[in-house]
Amino acid sequence: MPSKRTARIGALTVAAVCSTISAVVLTTPAHADTVHIHDIQGTTRTSPLAGTKVTDVPGIVTGVRTYGSSKGFWFQDPNADDNPATSEGVFVFTSSTPKVAVGDSVTVTGTVSEYVPGGASSGNQSVTEVSKPTVTVISSGNAVPAATVVDTQSVPDDYAPAGDTAASGSINALTLEPSKYALDYYESLEGMNVQVADARVVTATDPYSELWVTVKPREHANHRGGSVYGAYTSQNTGRIQIQSLGATADFPAANVGDELTGTTAGPLDYNQFGGYTLVAGHLGTLEKGGLERETTRKQSRGELAVATYNVENLDPGDATFDAHASAIVNNLQSPDVVSLEEIQDNNGATDDGTVAADQTVNKLIDAIVAAGGPKYDWRSIDPVNDKDGGEPGGNIRQVFLFNPERVSFTDRAGGDSTTAVGVTKVNGKAQLTASPGRVDPANAAWTSSRKPLAGEFVFRGKTVFVIANHLNSKGGDQGLTAQYQPPTRSSEIQRHAQATAVNSFVNEILKTQKNADVITLGDINDFEFSDTTKILEGDGELWSAIKSLPKSERYTYDYQGNSQVLDQILVSPSIRRGCDFEYDSVHINSEFSDQISDHDPQVLRFKP
Repeated sequence: MPSKRTARIGALTVAAVCSTISAVVLTTPAHADTVHIHDIQGTTRTSPLAGTKVTDVPGIVTGVRTYGSSKGFWFQDPNADDNPATSEGVFVFTSSTPKVAVGDSVTVTGTVSEYVPGGASSGNQSVTEVSKPTVTVISSGNAVPAATVVDTQSVPDDYAPAGDTAASGSINALTLEPSKYALDYYESLEGMNVQVADARVVTATDPYSELWVTVKPREHANHRGGSVYGAYTSQNTGRIQIQSLGATADFPAANVGDELTGTTAGPLDYNQFGGYTLVAGHLGTLEKGGLERETTRKQSRGELAVATYNVENLDPGDATFDAHASAIVNNLQSPDVVSLEEIQDNNGATDDGTVAADQTVNKLIDAIVAAGGPKYDWRSIDPVNDKDGGEPGGNIRQVFLFNPERVSFTDRAGGDSTTAVGVTKVNGKAQLTASPGRVDPANAAWTSSRKPLAGEFVFRGKTVFVIANHLNSKGGDQGLTAQYQPPTRSSEIQRHAQATAVNSFVNEILKTQKNADVITLGDINDFEFSDTTKILEGDGELWSAIKSLPKSERYTYDYQGNSQVLDQILVSPSIRRGCDFEYDSVHINSEFSDQISDHDPQVLRFKP
């Protein structure tokens, strides 16, 4: 999944990077006495007037955007037609600061356009706009058309129609059915003044002054306030993104479970960073829900505690070392083994050939000691420069931390960035040919992606094989609000190949020693119900232990209003069959606006 801190222009309808949808230009002129906003919007996702110049279209200004690359205003016809599929509002792209105010009665002459935020290759839906406008203010201080209430009753439970197979799965040309499908309902309100009331926050405020609420408080809710995403066919239809037309300094710092009380109202936009977005001219009042960070229990003397934690591009220049250390010591209770993802090299994103990460790791270890934790030892393998993806120059990799007072690491020479680790049988037991070693690093599945790190640990005389992973991200997948339904998840192709390689390696261990304790863990970048996970699990070689939790508790990441699983710990049959393991997704990051990583760490405790 793309990081929430990935550099971007801003969550706007960015005309500068949009692609125009070609449309048939009408052969007859669009006259002022016949064209209204609902005629421009039409009954499908794209305007029947796209490419046409319209004249003196009337309406009342409902919102003005004076910032970003998409300056302009929304206006709405107060005289609605009787067709619920046709929106009565539309955005006017002025490119420079608009010279209108909310409440102005205006007429607009310009060209109807369809823009795809993020470009056509993104698969996003388009935004109907009037561009190159000439705007005439008729009067000011008029009442703004009443906001349409978006709530549990109005939003359908079915998410989207199936795309037209003759149009590569696009829903653009399908007649909107706003009483049947949630995406059709939202599209029928595109550009209109809408409102939500007393809406619970389901994704915390991010660095771009945006958050997500749900208008369906009971929809797949968990006890901490989020909406759980548990299947491709079980969408959370009540999710909607909230931005503000006001100053970013005034935007609330909300956590999951907080509530925007009262009314939040403004035009309904669509952008490349989440789809339908209420751009508020009026924000409700934030009422804190009191969400607290979780703490797992301490492992017993006979339990081995193994954790995975994505520390999000950690490098020596970051200011989060103390916070990460506190999380490991206090919230995770100092696990015996911690698999870290996204450890960057010693100078972070500086792309000068540096690949060593000893300064990064040792700074974290020192911070853990200062926080009252153990003096961890560590193992890793430096990647080949700029070959493992992630932030350019950062050379992210997985690292094993382990507490030598509780567990030992079996060092076996031969592992490096390009040599594949193998499995041999010694005295009837499986043994890695190198420890640490990398799994099948020459496989094309790992092109521009992190290679798995395998190692042997010994706890109370028992060998445990641990494989640390950071699979290919979801970057490039079509969004849930794409014009193609169901959306294409192109990133799965590489991730499936990676899962196949990891499963093959685990299978090799288990064929050598049927009862071997094997743990495969890390940022899998896919859901517990995904085909990626099914491939990893294979024919029972592994099982994702997060599935031992109730469905409402299965999440490690919060993205666009969906609490979902990306981080997993998978276990071999010898661990699963024992039924003496305990799994905990420790929610310390994903639900909070002041997060130090966008991932929640996971902990498995069991008795080898």
